[in-house]
Amino acid sequence: MDLIRILIVDDHPVVREGLTGMLTAQPDFDVVGQAKEGAEAAALDAQLEPDVVLMDLRMPGVDGVSAIQMIREKRPAANILILTTYDSDADIVRAIEAGATGYLLKDTPREELFRAVRSAARGESVLAPAVAARLMTRMRTPAQDTLSAREIEVLQWVSKGASNKEIGKGLHISTATVKTHLIHIYDKLGVADRTAAVTVALERGILRLGG
Repeated sequence: MDLIRILIVDDHPVVREGLTGMLTAQPDFDVVGQAKEGAEAAALDAQLEPDVVLMDLRMPGVDGVSAIQMIREKRPAANILILTTYDSDADIVRAIEAGATGYLLKDTPREELFRAVRSAARGESVLAPAVAARLMTRMRTPAQDTLSAREIEVLQWVSKGASNKEIGKGLHISTATVKTHLIHIYDKLGVADRTAAVTVALERGILRLGG
């Protein structure tokens, strides 16, 4: 039997040890290393060349998305399976665009996790049902239909380089409300910052130059 060699990446020692104990109880799994953040994961991946990297998404230092990019830059065929508690559109899209093989949530039953690791080792894409549903909804629903009129107004101000304070004054809303709108905009567009939000909005026709 060929063992599936696994590298576990998570900033919580208890999670790493728990996953190690659970996975090594399977006759075809071999946990060959553990890392607590992305830079360490990239270094260990280059050294160990595991069949599957089981990685958390949000970690101090180098996060999961950056780690995926670092790993795949040196080893394009690496199979990286995200295991996280975060299921926002932005998190999912960033991870998959970076090159994640699959995306699971930490409440995944252990038998499903085992199946996912075996599938990832074969290079097959694996998505938790909730993640797959979010992606399908995202693909079927144009972003301009999901952004509210107020969110588009906020985005128009952002595109002109306005600060949160200036946007709030211009729209007669509080700075806190502006921040809330921006969080919703980032989530719906699958981005992480103002520049990316404007770029995606222009690409999708939600905003027009000079409009």
